[in-house]
Amino acid sequence: MLRKIRITLAVLFWTLITAMFLDFTGTLHRWLGWMACVQFIPAVLALNVAVIVGLIILTLVAGRVYCSVICPLGVFQDIVSWCSSKRKGKKKRFHYRSAHIILRTVILCAFVILIIAGLTAVAALIAPYSAYGRMVQNLGQPVVIWINNTLVPVAEHYDSYVIYTRDIWIRSLPVFIVAAVTLIVIVVAAWRGGRIYCNTICPVGTILGAISRYSLLCPVIDTTKCVNCGSCARRCKSSCIDAKNHTIDLSRCVACMDCIDDCKKGAISFTTRRAVKSPEVKSVDTSRRSFMITGALAAGTAVAVKAQKTVDGGLAEVLDKKVPKRVTRLVPPGAASVKNFAQHCTACQLCVSECPNGVLRPSTDIETFMQPKMEFERGYCRPECHACSDVCPAGAIKPITWEDKSATQIGHAVWLPDNCVVLTDEVECGNCARHCLVGAITMVPSDPSNPDSRKIPAVDETRCIGCGACENLCPARPFSAIYVEGHEVHRTV
Repeated sequence: MLRKIRITLAVLFWTLITAMFLDFTGTLHRWLGWMACVQFIPAVLALNVAVIVGLIILTLVAGRVYCSVICPLGVFQDIVSWCSSKRKGKKKRFHYRSAHIILRTVILCAFVILIIAGLTAVAALIAPYSAYGRMVQNLGQPVVIWINNTLVPVAEHYDSYVIYTRDIWIRSLPVFIVAAVTLIVIVVAAWRGGRIYCNTICPVGTILGAISRYSLLCPVIDTTKCVNCGSCARRCKSSCIDAKNHTIDLSRCVACMDCIDDCKKGAISFTTRRAVKSPEVKSVDTSRRSFMITGALAAGTAVAVKAQKTVDGGLAEVLDKKVPKRVTRLVPPGAASVKNFAQHCTACQLCVSECPNGVLRPSTDIETFMQPKMEFERGYCRPECHACSDVCPAGAIKPITWEDKSATQIGHAVWLPDNCVVLTDEVECGNCARHCLVGAITMVPSDPSNPDSRKIPAVDETRCIGCGACENLCPARPFSAIYVEGHEVHRTV
């Protein structure tokens, strides 16, 4: 019964959070956004004390339920492992393995050090929630958009315009490759070894594993009923049951309840910890592991405290815009500063998935690899849109209102006369001024002594908010004649 409840909740949670990453309309996060907020690493970086305490209490009561129900990557591994078990003769393919204590501790310490050093993007490579989000957003969402585009003609045939065509494009090839490699590694590991990723590499698994050793409820082997058949050990995808010695390594057990369901003699039950300390049941000596992991966990706590293509009407080819080289990268309104964004962002790609204007895409820079950045060759940041701030679970983009966003200066426009068609092609334009949302661009005579000379743009940096409308709508190709330069710290105008 417990196993059925766990599976039902896990499948429901995994389905909904996956749908949130696949959604490109920006609607599901209104109801499902809380699922991202209850993920462990984002909660730590956002200093969401309520969620952190709640997850710790949950683990102290029932063990690593987070890993088997809430974590989407954990549930995904269970699905892969279940598919693998359907092969002939592979239903019970596991066996007890000793814990990789040193490796787990080294990886956790390295993870914490990377975050302290401000290299959150590198640490996000192994963060479970972020890794899963990147896989779904980069590999799954294009498929969903393709299906959507395929159905658009059918809907239009029936005079329905609820769905509409969206562009399918790879926002960042390096990040796409990382997502593909991550998927391959996770699938192969889960196919062959079950939860080996969770109990070897995952930093969240290591932290919660240290806490789960003291959980109130846990699986316990009754030696008076056990017939030493070893069936439970061969079924355990965490490889944490030593059937010969009747012990269960609680730091690796993910409370999946498979062993309880599998035991025909009823020798395994999910009960209080007092049963573990009974003379009949041996316990695993993990004092050394406890010492090492507790030290790493303390360091992690310190981190938590610190973390405070368009075409025109003619026949000529229209060149694609190219991204200008910015001295300072652009981060969304609500991020407060480039530094704050870099320290808190887990590169889960949820904001990239939800951005309706095609502005956000993963960075390919080494220091901020995979973290979102803003570019305007496909769209601009509309003042009325704050989808990214609504969905960010890690505090990298704080919730922001329409009024606040319109007054937040994330950068300022810079005019490049060498690219401007007014000077290069000797034509009238003024496109940037017409589309400036805050009136920061005005057209002035190119020759101050001749009021009738062609008009060129003049930027008032004190009014510009860096929305990118001018850069996006500039007709100059391949580089816009006006682009947005970012600010290290956002300002209020």
